[in-house]
Amino acid sequence: MLHWREKNQERSAVWRSESGLAAPRKVVIADDTLSADAAHRLACEGTSLLWRGDFQNARLLLQALMRRQERDPRKSSAKARHQKRQAAQRQELLPEESFPHAFHLHRQAQAQRARVLSSILIELQPDYVISLRRAPDLRLPITEGWGAPEKLDQTIVTPLRELLGLVGAHEWRKKGVEVEALGVAPNNRIHPHYAVFSPVRAEYVGLVAEAPLPPGAQALAYDIGVGTGVLTAVLSRRGVKRIVATDMSPRAIDCARENLERLGCLNKVELLQTDLFPAGRAPLVVCNPPWVPAKPSSALEHAIYDQDSRMLRGFLAGVSEHLTPDGEAWLILSDLAEHLALRSREELMGWIEAAGLKVVGRLDAKASHGKVADTTDALHAARAAEVTSLWRLAVQ
Repeated sequence: MLHWREKNQERSAVWRSESGLAAPRKVVIADDTLSADAAHRLACEGTSLLWRGDFQNARLLLQALMRRQERDPRKSSAKARHQKRQAAQRQELLPEESFPHAFHLHRQAQAQRARVLSSILIELQPDYVISLRRAPDLRLPITEGWGAPEKLDQTIVTPLRELLGLVGAHEWRKKGVEVEALGVAPNNRIHPHYAVFSPVRAEYVGLVAEAPLPPGAQALAYDIGVGTGVLTAVLSRRGVKRIVATDMSPRAIDCARENLERLGCLNKVELLQTDLFPAGRAPLVVCNPPWVPAKPSSALEHAIYDQDSRMLRGFLAGVSEHLTPDGEAWLILSDLAEHLALRSREELMGWIEAAGLKVVGRLDAKASHGKVADTTDALHAARAAEVTSLWRLAVQ
């Protein structure tokens, strides 16, 4: 619950943050009379602003905070800036050691920026209506992201930034993402749901479309961590007659079901909400786990960050028990963590060997996403060197 005082009365509402932000301790009422500089100062001090003015002005204020956050040195902590300055002056870090340090600073700055930009709060009525001037009707995108209202007698407070994220996810869901590996338009679009990772990186999908299918894979395959269902759809288009796809996220299961039905593949697929593997064995088991061993800070980041490489190690440790004798496990994995010195190639090969697996082939693809060319990115050198691989593994 979030508690605040307004018009000499104690107020409370359900606090909701998909990014995992704790309910703010200090809340002040804000409206159109608040300047952007004053708002930024309050946000940097840890004060949240419960908005009572014009909704569109709240959006403009958020944009103003973004501009100030980009140029304001307070977007990273004083300790982080001091550490970075010391490292640059003494040049004590070796190249292979500098990346985990840079990654730590990058994540620290991201977290601080998120806290500041999440300081503008919006109160929703129990039915998701926003009672502000010029407020749009956002009930559909909110319901898509959060589900139907649970408490019909309690208002909800959420950061404006996350509310706009729901709107953005709604637009992505309507428009969809064209996936070349699924054939020609218009029957090649994947429509991601809120908090389900969008297949905007075509290289890993292309690898699954190109790799030679092992014997028997035409009859059955498992897709571990189905997400939007894009890899299941690719396998179906390649002629696999039956696919069992799993995911722990109910959002991912719903998203995959909708996409596979739209693409005409659902009749070949069994969707299961479970951790990693279904029962039984298959000639082909495919998995595209999160690539970076770090703690996720939001629902969407679970598709990118895998704390302690839990899913990767769990997949490798258990997949041999779910492969037929001549079957293959396809591990789709970026080496970005290796370039960031967060995981070594030796560690990966050690996990493969300890699981009783051997590498029978590998397909590689250079990263092609937008950040590869962004030289202003603190992690540019690692991103520019990134390669995504499809490891073909078999039981030793």
